[in-house]
Amino acid sequence: QVHLVESGGAVVQAGGSLRLSCAYRPSVFDMYHMAWYRQASGGQRDLVARVPKGGEPEYGDSVKGRFTISRDYAKGRLFLQMDTLTPEDSAVYYCNAQLGRNDFWGQGTQVTVSS
Repeated sequence: QVHLVESGGAVVQAGGSLRLSCAYRPSVFDMYHMAWYRQASGGQRDLVARVPKGGEPEYGDSVKGRFTISRDYAKGRLFLQMDTLTPEDSAVYYCNAQLGRNDFWGQGTQVTVSS
């Protein structure tokens, strides 16, 4: 059963912008902490940004000032606005929902930034 569905990945030139979206069922995930992770080819899965339930957004050092995470609780959407993209941002981006020992992942969406 698919719980989290990402969309918005694309090929974009360096300096450009993209907005990723993750759709989920509010009745299931309303209380969950949610985040975006990314995994470059051959690399590990790293935290990009996180928005705890009722808390302030947190960002990885490499994306601070360029990426913005936001959440629409009513519509069941998690967003990642990515600006000033660089080739180093190229990766598969994953939506994550976590609460206690419950941990859910989307299937990922590919972002490729060309130089």
